[in-house]
Parts: sequence; structure tokens; C-alpha cells
Amino acid sequence: MCGLAGFLYSGDHGGEHALAVCRQMADSLAHRGPDDSGTWHDHEAGIYLAFRRLSIIDLSATGHQPMVSASGRYVLIYNGEIYNHRDLRRQLEAQTSPAWRGTSDSETLLAAIEAWGTDEVLDRCNGMFAFALWDKERRRLTLARDRFGEKPLYYGWQGGVFLFGSELKALRTHPDFIGAVDRGSLCLYLRHNCIPAPHTIYQNILKLPPGSKVEIDHATGEPVVTRYWSPAEYIRGAPREPFEYDRDDEVIERFSSLLEQSVSRQMIADVPLGATLSGGIDSSLIVSCMQSLSARPVNTFTIGFDEDGFSEARYARRIAEHLGTNHEELLVRPKDARDVIPDLPRTYDEPFSDSSQIPTSLVSRLARQHVTVALSGDGADELFGGYNRYRISERLWPKIGRIPLPVRSVSAGLLNMVPASALNGLGGLLGTMDANAYRWGNLAYKSSKFSGALSSRTIDDYYVSLISHWSDPSAIVIGGTEPSPAEIASGHLPDHLSDTERMMIRDMIGYLPDDILTKVDRASMAVSLEMRAPYLDRHVAEFALRLPFAYKIRGGRSKWIMRETLKRFVPAPLIERPKMGFAVPIGEWMRGPLLDWAEDLLDENRLKHEGFFDPVPIRRKWAQHLAGTSDWQYHLWDVLMFQAWLESPD
Repeated sequence: MCGLAGFLYSGDHGGEHALAVCRQMADSLAHRGPDDSGTWHDHEAGIYLAFRRLSIIDLSATGHQPMVSASGRYVLIYNGEIYNHRDLRRQLEAQTSPAWRGTSDSETLLAAIEAWGTDEVLDRCNGMFAFALWDKERRRLTLARDRFGEKPLYYGWQGGVFLFGSELKALRTHPDFIGAVDRGSLCLYLRHNCIPAPHTIYQNILKLPPGSKVEIDHATGEPVVTRYWSPAEYIRGAPREPFEYDRDDEVIERFSSLLEQSVSRQMIADVPLGATLSGGIDSSLIVSCMQSLSARPVNTFTIGFDEDGFSEARYARRIAEHLGTNHEELLVRPKDARDVIPDLPRTYDEPFSDSSQIPTSLVSRLARQHVTVALSGDGADELFGGYNRYRISERLWPKIGRIPLPVRSVSAGLLNMVPASALNGLGGLLGTMDANAYRWGNLAYKSSKFSGALSSRTIDDYYVSLISHWSDPSAIVIGGTEPSPAEIASGHLPDHLSDTERMMIRDMIGYLPDDILTKVDRASMAVSLEMRAPYLDRHVAEFALRLPFAYKIRGGRSKWIMRETLKRFVPAPLIERPKMGFAVPIGEWMRGPLLDWAEDLLDENRLKHEGFFDPVPIRRKWAQHLAGTSDWQYHLWDVLMFQAWLESPD
């Protein structure tokens, strides 16, 4: 795992000053690559490339970047892992007899591009990556990103220079960077708790969407974005013949084989390796596969919290004991978790407010004390129907949709009139009579979500109501207009999908790369830890996309095929329990140890002076939250993380 950055001047610029700036951009990414650094430039062409290396495969100098191709035509900087690079090497050797200098996948990638061209290489590659390729002959820069967006890549024109890099902090290092806040993106942030691609918090700076490439010809300077893969387009173009397996055991066997192959590929490393283990189905299945493939105990890592209802550490410990892993567990005190908060603005570079960023940062720090690479269970929920909203929506939306919209709208209005304190009080009472008391927690917030569902015209409206934090961000952001979600518009999705499958695809296109994978990449790379996601292996993912829905959700049970596969390794009683997630008691902390910090950032005069937010609705929610009549932790955390980002020195 590494960090890359660079820039391309539109005219005659450069010289030693530009090369010094290039080095500074690389240095800003030292956490992504502490083992080596390098630059390459062509003053005449105005192109400058910078790189920081975290050595994972081929630790020798032959893996040094920037890397020039054998012919001298191409120069590459590349961040990631190509898991099938050995297969690609064998194919190249059969066709071109290359003279290899080392064993790195970066050399494989560069030789493949020279032999087959960028488009064919992107189609053949199975991995996580972002790269920048300079073609000396055509004076063309190509940026590309992996299928699901595991690795980040930012770009954009700032005046007369085209900037690009793994993180925004590298772009900010360049003296021509302007950095004006994009208020439309700020609206998106309040809705999603992250900023969806292609937008960023800055005007004229973009994220390259997953499964895409952008080409910039030096003569025109116009970035041309092309998508080479997406889950929606894969489903649209997938073979229409019947699914090739008839029996459950055949399907389970095929899935198990594909996942085992993926885990095996992703366990290849020349440095210590382990896995994060939450005790849930996703990570437990990955660790089970790892241990079955390993002759020695696998390193596993878990964190837990003191607060009741926020820790799965005991479940992870039982799984680890059953599988015989070398398990490390860290019980986090509230102060330890809160101490992470000041680091978050610099870690995430732009406003980001999924509060599970805190435990993700903590488990990354724990793992990095022992390993350099860790496997995770990310991607399973989106591919195999793991989120509670899928199961609930499958039952709820068909019933809601049969009720005339005017009746639903009136009902939603009446529901919104019930005081939050009354709803939460009712939830507390019902919780005392239910063994699964968690179902009734924060009933006012759940009621507001149900109200949004009642008001929805279509399944797409319903989905937006479920994933939204602030329901009308443009009313909160002064001068802000929320952009249309063109990338996930209804017409972009295949018509034959069921309502729940539409939601899953939208999560794969948006929530997965923009929230989940962003959270994991920044938290892990902040401590120079490479995190890998075997479920996002191309073959596993494409199998999941073609898999009939009944193998994902069956009889009200999510991730059916994963559960059945996991039974081969772990007794069902160890894993059959309600989904918990990776949460922290952020709402309680706002009323306690974070009170002064939050009050300072939410000060009415401060909000007015900064001019981004209308303070009235924010202060109203803050007062209700402090009084305990409502739980607005998600809405307030959005604002707090923007405020903290705004005041951060970098």
C-alpha cells in the first residue's frame, strides 16, 4: 500500500521549484508509504510524479517507484495490490518474454500495460489499486481506480496546474491549490455523512469514481472520464442463461471455493499478516478461511468498549478460541476512544462523520503493532444482503406501497407530531418486556425513519429516506444546493432488479466506496497498515452479483449462503445473534465528556460568523439532545465533524 501524487502544468512551467513541490506532496503522504520515496519529472512536458512506498511484495529496490517501462515509453506510480499479478506474469511470459527486474506487482502492471494497453489491463486485473500512468510518446496522463473503489484517487485543475493524489492533503500542499469549500458538496455530506464521488469538499476537485479511468491529453487539458466496470452494468450485461447450479449444496460449495481462493491470494505478502475480527459473520468467515489455509495460528485483532451494548469483543474472543487464532484484544476506555477525535480531521482530509471511524482507527492501531497487512470482512453486507434495512424493507415496503400516498402522507404528519420524549419513553417501557431490548432503543429516531418511509413515492425515495441524516440539507447550508445523484439515478439501474436488490446495488455504488471503504482506507493507512477485503475480489463479487436473491436473504435471515458456509468452521450458536455493527456511544459522550468541545463548535455566534450553516435548526437539535428528549447524535456529529475539519490546521 502506498501513496501517489503529482501534477501536470498546462504551459511552460517547472524547474527545480516544481520538483521541490513534488517532493513535498510525497512527504505529505509518508504515512501511506514510510519505506521508500521517489519522484520523476519531465520539465519540458510539465509532468511531475511523486511516490511513497509501503513495501508488501518484493521488499527490494526493484519495486521502487516511479517506475519506467522497459521501452522507456511509460512511467507509473501505483498504489495497491494486483492479486492475480502472477497469472498476468505467466501470460506475459508466454507472449512477450519480458526481462523481469524483480517480483513486484507494479512491474507486472507496467509490463502488461506496455503489452496490452490500459483498457485490456484494467479488464484483466483483479485487485485494489489506484495508479497514474504517463505516456511520454502521446503526452497523455491516465488515472485509474479499482472496481469497488478500495483505493482513493483525487484530481482537478487549480488555475494552470492539474493536481492528483491519493489524499487531498497532497493536493493542498501545492502552492496553486485554492481550496474553496463547495457548498453543494456540504449538502451531500449532511445527508450521507460522507461526500459521494465524484464530489469533494473543494470546488473543482473531484474523486475518481470506482471502476473508472480519466485521461488528460497535454494538448487539450480536458479530463475525459470513462467507466470500465460497475456492479449495475455488470448485472445488466451478465449472461441471461439460468444460474448454473441447481442445488443448495452446489451453490455453497462454489461460493466456498471462490472465497477460499480469494483469501489465499490475499494472504500473499512478504511482511507479517493478520485479520480484524469483530465476531460477526463477515470477519469470522474470512478468519475461518485463513486459518484453514495456514499451518500456524492466524493473528486476529479485536477491540471492545466498557459501555453495555457497544462491544462484540466477547463474541470475537469465542470465535478466536474455537478457531485457535493468535488473538489480541484491546478493551478501550472511553477516554482512549475520545482521544482519537482530534486526529480525525487530518486522517480523513475532508468532512467525514461515520462515527465508527473511531473504533476503526483504534483497531487499525492495534493491528499495526503486530502486522503490516490485515484482511477484513468489508463488502459482504452489500453483496450478500447483510444490512437490517434489506430484511425490513423486503417485508415493509410492499405493504406501505399498497396504501394510497395521501393516506401515508397524513399518517406521517401525525406521527411526526408525537413528542420524541414520549416515543423514547414508550421504547424504554417496551424494552423492559422484550429479551431483545435493543429493538426499542432510540424509538424517536426510528419513528422519524418510518415517517420518511410513509412519505416516499417510490422505492428509490424510500431508500434515500433510510440512508439520510439531514432530510433537507439545502435548508441548513447557507447558499447550498444539493446536487442530483446522477451516478445512482433510477434510470441507471437495471429494470429487472427487485426493490431490495436496487437498494443493495445503490449501496455498492455509493455507501460502500464513499463511506465504508473510505473509513477503512484512511484509518488503516494513517498507521501504515494495508487492509484487504477478500469479498471484493472480482470473482467473488461477480458471483454474488449473479447469485439468485434467495441465497442472500431467505426466511428472514440475511447472508444465508455465508451463514451456511460458516457452519463448516464455527458452531451456529457462536454466530447466530442480532447484527450489532461497529458503534460507539457518541450520543452519550456529547452530553458528558464531549460537552464543552461540542458546545464550542456549535456556538451560535461562531456558526453565524463562519457562514456555512443556519444555526437555528442546529441549536434546536442540540438543545433537545442535551435535554434527552431526542437523540440527534448522527445529525450533530455531521456538523461537529465539519466544524472540527474547518478549524484543523491542515
